[in-house]
Amino acid sequence: MHACFVRLYNSQVCSPIKQSDFSQFPDLFISFSGLTYDDDDDDDQCDDDDDDSYDDDDNCYYDDDDDDHSNYDNDDDDDDDDEEEEDDPCPTEVQVYSFVDVYGTFSGVRMEDSGCIAGGYKVGNGTADLYLVYASTMKPIEDRRQPWTAVYKTNLRTGETKRLTPEGASDLSPSVSPSGKKVAVASFERNGWQGEIEHLHTDIYVMHIRNSQVGRRRVLRNGGWPTWGSDNIIFFHRKKEGFWGVFRDDIRNGETRVTHRVTPVGIDAMTPAAIKDTEVAVATIRKKSKFNEDRVTAQYRHIEIFDITAPGHESIKITRNTRPKTDHYNPFVIDGGDRIGYHRCKSPRLKSGKDMHRYFQNLKSPKRHVELNRVSGVFPTISSDGSKLAFVDNEFKSVWLADSEGVRMVFDTKGPDNIFSAVWNQNPEKDTLYVCMGPSFNADKPLEIHAIPNVSNVSSDNIRTVPLTRGSFNNAFPSTDPQGRRLVFRSTRNGGDKRYKNLYIMENAKIGEFSGGKIRRLTRGAWTDTHCQWSPRGDWIVFSSTRDKPRDAPEKSIEGDPGYFAVYLVKATDPDVWVRVIKSGYDIAGHVNHPCFSPDGRSIAVSADLAAVSVDPISLPLSLHSVRPYGDIFTVDINTRDIYKNEDIENYTRITHSRYENSTPTWTMYSTSNRYVLELGFKGFLCPNLPLYISRRR
Repeated sequence: MHACFVRLYNSQVCSPIKQSDFSQFPDLFISFSGLTYDDDDDDDQCDDDDDDSYDDDDNCYYDDDDDDHSNYDNDDDDDDDDEEEEDDPCPTEVQVYSFVDVYGTFSGVRMEDSGCIAGGYKVGNGTADLYLVYASTMKPIEDRRQPWTAVYKTNLRTGETKRLTPEGASDLSPSVSPSGKKVAVASFERNGWQGEIEHLHTDIYVMHIRNSQVGRRRVLRNGGWPTWGSDNIIFFHRKKEGFWGVFRDDIRNGETRVTHRVTPVGIDAMTPAAIKDTEVAVATIRKKSKFNEDRVTAQYRHIEIFDITAPGHESIKITRNTRPKTDHYNPFVIDGGDRIGYHRCKSPRLKSGKDMHRYFQNLKSPKRHVELNRVSGVFPTISSDGSKLAFVDNEFKSVWLADSEGVRMVFDTKGPDNIFSAVWNQNPEKDTLYVCMGPSFNADKPLEIHAIPNVSNVSSDNIRTVPLTRGSFNNAFPSTDPQGRRLVFRSTRNGGDKRYKNLYIMENAKIGEFSGGKIRRLTRGAWTDTHCQWSPRGDWIVFSSTRDKPRDAPEKSIEGDPGYFAVYLVKATDPDVWVRVIKSGYDIAGHVNHPCFSPDGRSIAVSADLAAVSVDPISLPLSLHSVRPYGDIFTVDINTRDIYKNEDIENYTRITHSRYENSTPTWTMYSTSNRYVLELGFKGFLCPNLPLYISRRR
């Protein structure tokens, strides 16, 4: 996933800002896959030989169009011209400071989002202080599977921070009125989060900046992303009749059920930014598309301005001429509406494969003695001796390896969505990786487990995989026992027409089910058992499952998401000895997936929706493998002596705070913080000139 950058329309300033949701172990080490960046480590500001306005090395964006609207595109035809704007010298880079570093608002791990300025209005003979209003996940919420996001204000003169959201409620997307006196939010206060992953069921509430607890009131139902056209006019988005639309509401007479639709039916329009009480900038998609489709201009997300007083309500199209085949997000207004800003990402000119730089980012951890790192890829896996890190690229196309020789691609499938779930044999002497070969997230298609032996000692041109499974089944998520002799995996064999998945054990991890190799069924039932991992001691296997899904639960839950995944432990030699370790919702609904053991077997890391969503998902970029806009890394401590004492553990620790789903964690006992022995050759660290070291725990 490419980084998002702020770009000001008609501005002579370009300031690339990398979004880092958290700066997040020193004795234990968890690595996981999440949103990653593709930048060059060159110090040059611009490449004079490149005539395009976007420089892949420098990430500079700008427009120098005239200030009038004469060259905007006002027609609706699909102009697929790929011509791009002229390039100008890139201005000086702007230094960006962390808000918490300036004001010391909070020292822990959290996500902060949607900042806006309030205050500054007249009070008697003086002027009210200015405040930064923003959403933050700094305070845990007691209820499981509910958002941690609340709205806060920080006094920019004194640094004092106060919570505006009532205790127990969750608010998103704050917006300050033009007077600076009122704040509108999208809130879950009425119904809470019900598991929706695209169209959040929020209501719009308004409160006063000076005293948010007095006069907080709901002004409309079923709306999100509020923005003020005046102190009485609010624009917002909602999904209606199958399309996202932007609406306008006059709130002076209180809550109303009658609103005016600003954008036409038949197109998707979202994330409004009001210019004035009749005019609003929005992101639009004028024609729906499917993933991997070769899109035309109308299928990209573009910025437009709608004015309800304009003849025929014709819109002004801002970005279709400058970048017709690039997605643009979340417009914002500055200089009284003279300038429109927006985010832009996923350019078709992004590098991929061997040309894409791989990153390793050290993050701040909420747990003492545990170090946290983020990897530029998916399904990271670390060898048990800590000497090798492998992962799959974001296209699910190739396998990468990082060791003392550097970072390199070791296996390429020549096409996207062909490989995933890389995992090392627990016996480091075998130097073997296991992967799943075939399409992901499709239980109806065959999926086979392959071994890649001697992976770190053979050149990529000579590497060959060894198939371990065969037949028309969907086999995935292999994991060996500590000795590296046997292998557990999940499969649809015996799953019937509904493709139920259960766990199986391969008695010989070298030959699989070929040459007389035997497969033993471990679990059985009309449900899904998946994401399995063998414990470091070899006695238990951890996995996620829907086996406790209520019988009366719908086949598909909200927006088609299956849900009802919890994490379980089973005795490797006796399938009748099992226990549910952690669930998400109190009613079992939700997702707790991708469990992995800590090296000592005393903790389990998972990816879960225990904290629901942190932003409005429709504002986020989507791709084939962006998975879900919720899900963070959590850990639970377990009893290693008595499996039954691990039933429905209540206490957990949230490790990450992210807009996207953080997933597929892996855990090792070797750390990067103590620099001793092994240097890995990752290029382009997010911390300049800081090499990566892995050292043995002392």
